This record gives sequence, structure tokens and C-alpha cells, in this order.
Amino acid sequence: MQEKIKSEGKCLFCGETSDQSDISKHLSSHLKEKTQSGQAGKSFLVQVEPDKRFGMPHFLSLWIDGETNMEIIDKFLRDIWLECCGHLSEFEGNVGSKKAGSVFKKGKKLNYEYDFGSTTSLTLTCVEEYPVKADNKIVLLSRNEPVNLMCSTCKKVPATQICTACMYEKQAIYCDTCAKKHAKKCEDFADYASMPVVNSPRMGVCGYTGGSIDKERDGVYQL
Repeated sequence: MQEKIKSEGKCLFCGETSDQSDISKHLSSHLKEKTQSGQAGKSFLVQVEPDKRFGMPHFLSLWIDGETNMEIIDKFLRDIWLECCGHLSEFEGNVGSKKAGSVFKKGKKLNYEYDFGSTTSLTLTCVEEYPVKADNKIVLLSRNEPVNLMCSTCKKVPATQICTACMYEKQAIYCDTCAKKHAKKCEDFADYASMPVVNSPRMGVCGYTGGSIDKERDGVYQL
């Protein structure tokens, strides 16, 4: 039986691991401390999550400075989770050229799409806002650890490859050993349909093979 999929991330400030449902509360406690000594300004705690319909528990927790242009946030999302073939992307409401301080406020939800063909849809939720500048334009406070996806054949070893030719008919993720066996049955897998398991909601889509930010956590789950 497939182990229940976990979604948890480590706090940048203290290294403590929290569930996805608790991570924002945990990070907020650290950011409130920042308000005591930080430089006056405006910043936001923003949680980024993919469309829930796809059932994968990926998330990013970002501390964003109010002076950060939304184009920089777009590039960050591409670099950590999305970029494969230079597709177009768009924030809801055509806010792509504005600054974060004029877009976000506590409770604000902002939709974002990358690639208008094989679309990956994200929601950015502003959890809190603070009267201080962030330590950088965008600070990655937490990110889900690699998802514990086990091989769909042997169910004992973490999956490393996904078959994009079979994935819409059945669960088609394989460890290295079972991938070799699948390649003998599936010509498409052996030819073009083998793609790596990566820590991103874009896994298995178009030509996506991983990000250029935080590469350590782009890897597969480790037992």
C-alpha cells in the first residue's frame, strides 16, 4: 500500500520541521520577532501552492519585500518550480509589472499560470504583512521536503522516474530497477516518455526536469 503522502518543510530560521498546515503559523512567530529590530518598510509572508485538483502537496513559503517587482516573483517561481521551455506566464489581474506592496495584503489570494498549453496553476496567498523590509527581495523561508512517492510497481523503493505516456491511465512512477522493466514493455518510455521525479508540481509536464534554485530539495525522497 502506498504510504500516505507527507507534506512538511523546514524553517529557515530554526531548522524545525512543520507540517504544511502549521508552517505558516510557525514562520509568523519568527517574522514577528523581526519587526522588533528590522528596518522600517513593508513585507509579506506568502504561501504558494499548486492547484489542489492534482493532489500533490507542494508548497513554498516566501518572505517578500514590498518593493519587489512582481516580475522578479515570476522569475523566482519559474526558476524554482516551473521553467522548462520558456513558456508565457501571467498573474491574475495583469499585475506583473507592479510592486508587491501594491498587490499583496493580508488574506489576498493571487492566481498565477505558467504555460497556457500544458498549464501549471498556482495560488499565492498572503498570510501576513509586516511593517519591516524583508532581508532580501524574496527569501525562501520553507519548502516542502521531497515528496515520499514510492515506486508504483514494487512499492518498496522511492520512485525516481515517471512515464509520461502511461501516467494518465495509471500511477506510473518507478524506481530505477522497475523503470528498466517498464522500458521493456513500453516503447514510449524507452524512447521519449521517461522523465525524472522532481520536487515540483510541474513534474512530468512538458520538458520539466527540475529547478535552478534549491537544487538539493529538487531530488527524490530518501528513506
